[in-house]
This record gives sequence, structure tokens and C-alpha cells, in this order.
Amino acid sequence: MPDFARSLSKRLEEIQIKQYIVPLMITAILIVAEFSFGILKGYEKFVLALGSSILTELILGRLVLGKWRNLSSAYITGISVSILVRSPLNWIYALCSMLSITSKYVIRYKGTHIWNPSNFGVVALLILASDKLAILSVQWGNNLWPMLIIWVLGFAIIWRVKRFHICATYVVSFFFFSFLRSWITGDPFMAEISPITGPMYQLFVFFMITDPKTTVKSRKGQYLVAFSIGLVEFIFRLHSFIYAPFYALFIVGPAAMAIELWWKSRMTPGVVPSQDSG
Repeated sequence: MPDFARSLSKRLEEIQIKQYIVPLMITAILIVAEFSFGILKGYEKFVLALGSSILTELILGRLVLGKWRNLSSAYITGISVSILVRSPLNWIYALCSMLSITSKYVIRYKGTHIWNPSNFGVVALLILASDKLAILSVQWGNNLWPMLIIWVLGFAIIWRVKRFHICATYVVSFFFFSFLRSWITGDPFMAEISPITGPMYQLFVFFMITDPKTTVKSRKGQYLVAFSIGLVEFIFRLHSFIYAPFYALFIVGPAAMAIELWWKSRMTPGVVPSQDSG
């Protein structure tokens, strides 16, 4: 019995560490980016984005599911919104966070949310209020060490949650399609690959395409989805869409999730998927 208790205690500890490693890491990235590059552009906007995300999660979790939800997802979403969104209007930050979290409860398929929350909120506002906001897309700058720290932290996160292959597949696809686009358009190859060094792509690579709750479970499927995101992004970039990766994930990610959930329901008829906890 003591051995069982120790084993159970160790298991619970591992679950807690895994549950909070991503929020801790994205906090570290936020701190490094803020002190090195002043990435937030106003703490009131950060508070609005984070507070709206957490409050929406608490309210909807209680009303829809009848329980208090774990706030890790809301925390990550709030920070992502505060970093990515650029607008002189404070309410844009609150609305983006609210839309992001609300999508988890309203837009579901077979009991599961299929859109990455922050990706949904950002794209929704780009469609509905494109004249009111922009998305962070400038380069980090010439300060190499903070950028290296951010990349190291990002890779530590995805390695810890066993999503490194997703990022690697997307990055390789990005370089391949950048070369192809350079060949088609005649633009310099270095100009084509330069966006991946910017903060918009940092969050996209490390946190959006690797989100465990909105990523297909099949490893082969994960490779295919990451490549498909790169392909759809390539098409958007050919047509000069500035925020091509967000639109690509918005289309490919939910479609892949829906197909996988539909296929599993066919393979196990009569089994109703349980509601996700993230």
C-alpha cells in the first residue's frame, strides 16, 4: 500500500507539472520579450486581455459545464492575445479574449472544441473589424541573445509536451514553400523566409499549431496537418495575405479535428466522445 500511495503521488505530481509547464514557459517568454523589446505596448491592454480571458472561462465553465475550469488555457490565451493584437482601442483586447474562450463552449463537434482559442479570436476580429486592429508582425530586432532565449524556451516547451515533430514539420514546410514562392514570384529567398524570425511566427509555431486540445491525436495525422498548414499558408502568401499562417490554421486545424472525430465515431459506433477538459 505505501508503494501504491507513493506511485499515485508521483503520478499526480507529474500531471501537475505537465499541466503548468506551458503557462510557466509562456510567462518566461513574455518577460524576456517585454524587457528586451517592450512587446506589450501598454500594461492596461495586457490586464484587459488576460482578465477577460480568465473571467470568461470562469463564467462559461460554471454556466455550461457546472464546474470551475482549470485556468491554464485561459491564461495562455490571454497572454497570446495581449502579445499578438495591436490596436489603440482597449475594448478590442477584451473582445478578442472573450471570443477566443467563448469559441471553446459554443463551437463544438462531438463534445470537443476544434478551434485553437486564440487563433479563432484573432481571425474573427481580422474578419469582423480589420480596420480596428493589426497583428504583431515586426522583427525582434538585432538583439540576438533575447531571441535565442525565447527560442530555447519555446523548444523546451514543445519538447516537454512531445510536440517537437509538429513544429519541425511546419518549419521545414515553411522553408520549402518559401523557396517555391521565391521561384514563382522572383522575390529573394531570404525575404521569403524572414517572417519566421518575427514574434508573430514565434507564438504561432510554439503555441498555436501545437495546442494539445486542438491537435489531431494520430502522429501521422500531425505530420500531415502541419504540412497542410504550410501548404495553405503558401497559397495565402501567394495572394499577399499578411496574416497567412493564422488563416491557414483557422481552416486546416478544425477541418482535421472534425475529420478525425468523425472517423473515430464511425470506428466505435454508439460511443459518445466525452467533453474535453482544456
